Amino acid sequence: MSRFDLVAFDADDTLWHSEDSFHAGEQRFVELLTPYAPAGVDVKAALTAVERANLRTYGYGVKAFGLSAVEAAISISGGTVPNEVIGAILAGVRAQLSEPVRLLPHVAEVLAALSGTVPLALITKGDLIHQTHKIETSGIAHHFAHVEVVLEKDPPTYARLLSEVGVAPDRFLMIGNSVRSDVLPVLALGGTAVHIPYPLLWELEHVDHDEHVVELASITQVPGWLSATT
Repeated sequence: MSRFDLVAFDADDTLWHSEDSFHAGEQRFVELLTPYAPAGVDVKAALTAVERANLRTYGYGVKAFGLSAVEAAISISGGTVPNEVIGAILAGVRAQLSEPVRLLPHVAEVLAALSGTVPLALITKGDLIHQTHKIETSGIAHHFAHVEVVLEKDPPTYARLLSEVGVAPDRFLMIGNSVRSDVLPVLALGGTAVHIPYPLLWELEHVDHDEHVVELASITQVPGWLSATT
């Protein structure tokens, strides 16, 4: 018998690649805006500052990034940024929204192995339309008994989700690449969390903490870890 009644996975950078596309978009933004930025302005830092300020308004995801990028371009350039640059930013956003899902190695096999032993859930945050499209076209949606796209991953959100599915926090396991979003809020509720790092992490997901965090190098280690904790 598993010690968990529900095992949930994050999606972006846990089940499939995501941050590398955002990283490329940020680099492209810097290339496009640097010629129009005053001397001494850190273009990347200015973009991040606008994204941080807009989190409560735009939320997360590609569309939020695009809106913040356009706003940052106008602000950094003092309104002199050419239409062609704005067009290039929007074209990059459109291309990112159209990218096919790129599963991380061994994800499909691990989910197939686990889905017959314990109920699985997918909990991801971001734009509802884009995240839903990625989930539906990923080829792995059938492994999940519950799928949730949320605005934020914080203790109240996890508490609401667990209440809705009738799972006690101490019988819940969350697995993801972000300590800020996938680990600390779950630990705060008395649940269990496992951190699987991805090579890239969005700057606004970094967090300082004193909590002991269980970390695995790869999703392939999850079945063995689960067996050892029963």
